[in-house]
Amino acid sequence: MINTFRVVAFLEGLSYLLLLFIATPIKYIANDPQYVKMLGMPHGLLFIGYIALAFVIKSDFKWTSKDFAIILIAAIIPFGTFYVDKKYLKQA
Repeated sequence: MINTFRVVAFLEGLSYLLLLFIATPIKYIANDPQYVKMLGMPHGLLFIGYIALAFVIKSDFKWTSKDFAIILIAAIIPFGTFYVDKKYLKQA
């Protein structure tokens, strides 16, 4: 389960960065929303998967409430899921 969470965390973080730094500027600078539409749904599904898997593996890792809050908040911060992988998941 941990490997699945790590893959989802990586893909969620990557899709978020692509959405923020590639698709959104293209939408507003070039007036072309197709990339936001194309990346939005996969990112949303990966975000939901990340949150759901975090709840599933929480007890396995015995994360404190503070650690768990950081892991959940990391999903909405650029590069946050990469931090979670390095700090909380590498040891597994």
